[in-house]
Amino acid sequence: MKPIAKADGSLQISPEEAYTAGIWTKPPFDLRGLSKMVDESTILPQCIRAYKSNIAGFGIDIRYKDDFADADETPEMKAEWDRATEVVEMLNMEQESNELFEDVVEARETYGCAYAEVIRDMDGNVIQLEFIEDTPSVEKSRRLDPRVEVTYFHRDHTENRMRKFRKYKQTVNGKTVYYKEFGDPRIMDPTSGEYVTELEFKSRANEIIEFAIGTATYGKVRWVGSILTVDGARRAESLNNNYFLNGRHTPLLIMVKGGSLTDDSFAKLKEYMNGIRGEAGQHSFMVLETEAADNRTGFNAENRPEVEVKDLAAILQKDELFQDYLENNRRKVQSAFQLPDLYTGYTTDFNRATAQTAMEVTEKQVFQPERRRLAWAINNRLLNCYQFKYVEVFFRAPDVSNPDDLYKLLTVCNNAGGLTPNKAKSVLYKALGETSEDFPEEWGDIPLAFTNAQQRAAAITVAGNGPSVAQNGGSDAGKGNAQPEAKPAQNAQQGGPSVEEQLDGQIQKAAAANETELVAVMKEVRRLLADMKQEEGDAE
Repeated sequence: MKPIAKADGSLQISPEEAYTAGIWTKPPFDLRGLSKMVDESTILPQCIRAYKSNIAGFGIDIRYKDDFADADETPEMKAEWDRATEVVEMLNMEQESNELFEDVVEARETYGCAYAEVIRDMDGNVIQLEFIEDTPSVEKSRRLDPRVEVTYFHRDHTENRMRKFRKYKQTVNGKTVYYKEFGDPRIMDPTSGEYVTELEFKSRANEIIEFAIGTATYGKVRWVGSILTVDGARRAESLNNNYFLNGRHTPLLIMVKGGSLTDDSFAKLKEYMNGIRGEAGQHSFMVLETEAADNRTGFNAENRPEVEVKDLAAILQKDELFQDYLENNRRKVQSAFQLPDLYTGYTTDFNRATAQTAMEVTEKQVFQPERRRLAWAINNRLLNCYQFKYVEVFFRAPDVSNPDDLYKLLTVCNNAGGLTPNKAKSVLYKALGETSEDFPEEWGDIPLAFTNAQQRAAAITVAGNGPSVAQNGGSDAGKGNAQPEAKPAQNAQQGGPSVEEQLDGQIQKAAAANETELVAVMKEVRRLLADMKQEEGDAE
């Protein structure tokens, strides 16, 4: 019988095959329209700027992988660190590497996808990355047969997999250039998009690496459900703006009853209204003359003309229209990005506690996952050709820890006997943004409370033995009655409550205050102290 072999790759049917007659696909709508909506929105630019600044804006760096973070650095590890640092720093000569990825994030949040051109050297290593600015000008094909074998490096070995690849083309002003998908090992002619067997190295097509939101062919902006909201807000703002151009701004009404203004008075009124602007109109006055409607020369009490001035300012529009509508729309768009008002500059009503909470939640739910996804694409796709075993690329993140909470936690740990000098030094240097090294001596890993208890016990021992020695005059008479040297724990118990008793008291206080997290920490410290004493007893 013929053995059953695993399939070459995924067998699922892509929706692209059902809706595409040829090999090239089209976006569901003109992507330039999305860019125009961003430009005319009063909230989308702030949300996109918050994403690009907080995801990649803090910088990009190198670190050792978790398996080697605590290992002693070897020459091989140091060489790989230096190589990775050089590669990341030289990805682009026109801007910093993190700025390039900021542009990628901005385009991705605007269009739903972003592209970067990858340039390799003759050894097949990625040496340059260029952001493609005109995202809407790029079109892609569906995934094409046949499947191609690719080599993938994982940890310390390589794997061979079969997969299909796309083609890309960029068309600007009638000029077209073709690209192959990142990772495609075949040779492509950039002028025709055809795969060839031989071509001069400098004339070969480059690759495109894609960063998309979602699984759609051209990605999908995260604010796609708010498109009508954004368009409605734009129309409301346009209506408010149109009011200043075509709206009525008549501040007063002059009514003449039983007569009419003379030609001279009408001319004076017109001249006055046209020249009343600015400082020239201050403290000026106007005299109006009227005449009877029936052209009679005499006036009596019944038919005397009257001039009345009415203030119309009360019925003028005092503020913009649709304020509640615009405010609700803003909140809907921010909700699509999962951003609080603090990140978009729309609020001043916050204090340190609310700001700290907003930063912590947003950092954990939004920015940290996005940084991990982008770093994964760099390490496992873009730089996989370098086969780095010890180091990886990561994006720096802000320190959103609450100093007050950290102070309380360290105080409780110190009182409970769980804080060591090395840990205290590490926390301090981290808060200052500096690196620290542990104390080499053994006491650096001994809890401070335990060290203090030993010192108190030693002091009690010295104080207890001093008078006895003086009284006996240093003779050997009292040696037979001399008591054995007290152990530190016993002396600590004689001098006051033990560390365990102090810790139990702190646990009771925290439990009474419903501080469940602190109770859990202190119970863990209590268990560690018990283990330490057990180990000391076994050693004796």
